[in-house]
This record gives sequence, structure tokens and C-alpha cells, in this order.
Amino acid sequence: MAVNGSSLGVKLFGDKAPQATANFISLAKKNFYNDVPCHRLTTAGIFVLQCGDPKGDGTGGPGYSFGPLENVPTDDVYKAGVIAMARQSNKAFSQGSQFFIVYSATALPRDAAGGYTVIGRISSGLQGVLAVVQKGVQGDGVSDGKPVSPAILSKLSVK
Repeated sequence: MAVNGSSLGVKLFGDKAPQATANFISLAKKNFYNDVPCHRLTTAGIFVLQCGDPKGDGTGGPGYSFGPLENVPTDDVYKAGVIAMARQSNKAFSQGSQFFIVYSATALPRDAAGGYTVIGRISSGLQGVLAVVQKGVQGDGVSDGKPVSPAILSKLSVK
């Protein structure tokens, strides 16, 4: 995976989240993620960079959704480097193409649907995400929104 040209090594957890990982791989093989923005950065309380929306505004996806949730941390703590599927609040069957990269350990309390499906982790190159994080979120005093530095998935390939 590459964000703004910085290579990120990724290890996927197909054995722990087979459905979500297969979906991620399928979309990657179709070049779905190429040149897709990371549209959301959170810098207070929750520390994630959210990507995978072809519309770039948080409303887009692959044209379908799926569930149930898989491989959710029992303690609701998502470690730095974790890649997890984004979904709508209280809807376990709303996963699609959007995912988030945790750049600093984050507690994400469960809602009525549960937690978030962990599909893998960044095994190298997390500094590429941190370069985006360091520039912050657009707007004065804003901690959740569009990154100041446009973050683009320029390449996502599966080996």
C-alpha cells in the first residue's frame, strides 16, 4: 500500500477475518483503491486515518455492504498500525470498502453492533501515515475531518 508515495507494508489477517479480508483483497485486485483519498483524520481521543471511499467524503463505497463483524478486539483497544473496516454506527452489516489505519493506540467503545473488524496491520512504513497526521486536520482547532495534507492511496497491491 502507498499513501502519498510512502510505501506501507501490510500483513492481512485472512485467518481471523476471512470475509472482510477477502473483500479487501478483491477490491485491491480490481484496482478499486488506486488513487482513492483518505478522507478523514482524527487527532483527539481517536487516532485514525480513514480511507477507501471513492467519493472522498465518507459516503461512498463499492455498491454493496456486508457483515457480520469479525476479529474485534475483546478489550476494544486498537493498537497502532491496525487496519480495520469502517462501518456506520450501530450497523454491523454496513462494511464495504472504507477502512481505517490506527496510528496511535485507540480505545473504540462498542456500540449496539459491536466493534470494528480488524483485517490486518501495518508491518512497515507507518511513518508515511504519521507524515499526514503531523500536518493535522483542516480548520482551526478541528480534530476530526479532512486532512490538511491530501492523503491519496496511490497503489494497493496484493502478493
